[in-house]
Amino acid sequence: MFTTMLPSTLSSFFLLVLSLMICASNAQGPPSPGYYPGSKISPISFDQGFRNLWGPQHQRLEQGSLSIWLDSNSGSGFKSLHSYQSGYFGAAIKLQPGYTAGVITSLYLSNNQDHPGNHDEIDIEFLGTTPGKPYVLQTNVYIRGSGDGNIIGREMKFHLWFDPTQDFHNYAILWKPTEIIFFVDDVPIRRYPRKVDATYPNRPMYVYGSIWDASSWATEDGRYKADYKYQPFIGRYKNFKLQGCTINESPSSSCKPPSASPSGYGSLSLQQISAMQWVQRNYLVYYYCHDPKRDHTLTPEC
Repeated sequence: MFTTMLPSTLSSFFLLVLSLMICASNAQGPPSPGYYPGSKISPISFDQGFRNLWGPQHQRLEQGSLSIWLDSNSGSGFKSLHSYQSGYFGAAIKLQPGYTAGVITSLYLSNNQDHPGNHDEIDIEFLGTTPGKPYVLQTNVYIRGSGDGNIIGREMKFHLWFDPTQDFHNYAILWKPTEIIFFVDDVPIRRYPRKVDATYPNRPMYVYGSIWDASSWATEDGRYKADYKYQPFIGRYKNFKLQGCTINESPSSSCKPPSASPSGYGSLSLQQISAMQWVQRNYLVYYYCHDPKRDHTLTPEC
């Protein structure tokens, strides 16, 4: 067959094969990070670490799995029993398939109840979507944000290399005095280092989860709204993991979170960095530092 191909046809053929190989490689998921911090922590039950915060009638606990849902009456949210100075915070989450535009399912850290109008936050948020389009996982960090909309977001948004509606996957935030790392199935997808105090959250925070209507901005900048003919919108959580020092504990080996990387590395290992770069190369869809519409004098870390 090859002997009858014209050079241009042969070239096109090999480009096609190469592109198919790249797609197949991407479909297999990221390269192994070589280290799995989530495996160092035993899961806890919901009641061991959390309580309902709002929408109790839209929350159900069955066989270790928590379901919270949004309908036209209400959403729901939960909160950790303790406030933490640092730590590893994660859960396995399964998202709703189908039309979920305008709906946000989240796992995040915040001190908004202790510092209303001037609070810190570290977010994992799943931005709902329309059929045929993937969910967006939004990570965000902001410091001393105010309730009047003057919040300087530091968003990095990703698509995922799997369908998050088909099964539970593990999502986690590792918050240390020196850096914040976001993990998906123990693969680091983002590292936010502490460069100066003014751009880093260092006040104690609680852990939250919620499902709520954010139609004004969540899906394609608010183009698609929540449509309650598809209700209820359900977020499912299990395998909760909390390990860190509460505000009543002095940092010690008993409350310290697991290391982000194998022994001997101050931060991520080279293998973990390679896995993170793979994710950012193939699945990053927005990075605030590269947004020409942003005033980067407000984000000096860029």
